[in-house]
Amino acid sequence: MYRRHLLLKGSAIAASAWLAQFGWARSQSDAMLASPLEVAVDLAFQTEMAERATAFLQALDARQQQRAVFSFESDERTNWHYMPRSRQGIAFKEMTANQRRAAERLLQFALSETGYRKVQNVITLETVLQQLGGSPSFRDPELYFLTVFGTPAQAPWGWRFEGHHLSLNVTVSPDTSIALTPAFWGANPAEVPVPPHRGLRPLANEQDVAFDLLRSLTAAERERGLLADRSFGDIVAGPGRTASLGRVEGLQLGDMQPASRDLALRLVETYVGNMSDDLARQQRQQIRAAGSDRIRFAWAGAIDPGRAHYYRLHGPSVLLEYDNTQNDANHIHTVWRDLNQDFGGDALRAHYERGTHAHRFARCVV
Repeated sequence: MYRRHLLLKGSAIAASAWLAQFGWARSQSDAMLASPLEVAVDLAFQTEMAERATAFLQALDARQQQRAVFSFESDERTNWHYMPRSRQGIAFKEMTANQRRAAERLLQFALSETGYRKVQNVITLETVLQQLGGSPSFRDPELYFLTVFGTPAQAPWGWRFEGHHLSLNVTVSPDTSIALTPAFWGANPAEVPVPPHRGLRPLANEQDVAFDLLRSLTAAERERGLLADRSFGDIVAGPGRTASLGRVEGLQLGDMQPASRDLALRLVETYVGNMSDDLARQQRQQIRAAGSDRIRFAWAGAIDPGRAHYYRLHGPSVLLEYDNTQNDANHIHTVWRDLNQDFGGDALRAHYERGTHAHRFARCVV
């Protein structure tokens, strides 16, 4: 027990130092709470994103452009999902090498190196599913689609990259804020059991840091965070569901011991860190301004890996869900929902209410 305590303490110290570089330290967080919320990203960032989206569209032929672009007000913009299904837009398998490079340049710009590597690894799992007996026409790493909504550089506009176990929804608002939510990442298998990719775990930190956090809690704290003895079988705030779950349940970060709080913030950073530096900085600022200590950590299911389990981090501005139930707890679903800025959220609401499109707003935000 003493050795375990030292290991956890050492991990917590490392977590504190690691989190400090992102401004998650308590003193910096408290200082942010007294500061005005600024969610705009650098204009140069927004401009380059528009340029990369335009370059992708210009690389397409006229027929492809018609299929790739929808109006910003289209219901298709909020028609997101993570299951294998028919999708709108242009798939990798329909792109030339030049078109695919242009698509990847846009995707890379919105993500960090870590986030882009996760995308590549999630897509690689489609070849693993083929290897494990899946149909090549159903488990296809080329069936990932890019779709553009509106006209790049004429805000509001947006784009979506989506396929099996990936749905990244980007919205650029007139106030220059950029939302990258809903953001879904999944992994099946969560840990690859066969060569040549044996041991690959695209979402390893999403699981491992959560278990570190759970183990760091006292029995009483764990009890306060327990939602149910069994997992729910999937994420709750999936497609077609509101991002708000109503009553916020679980153990509040502000009530945790510093070591546990640091691990909880590190878990949040595991998701935020998928985004590019500019977008991640915007997201951290939103969370701190809303009060990171007000986020609640909740758990359901087994307290050891290898059996079905679920957790969520739910706060004033963010809902983060994880489920690992299917395939004998070797199949992960995660989702990031921004309670204010999903699909542009509050920023778009203000824009439409000021303009002539107020009647369309209900169709733009889910």
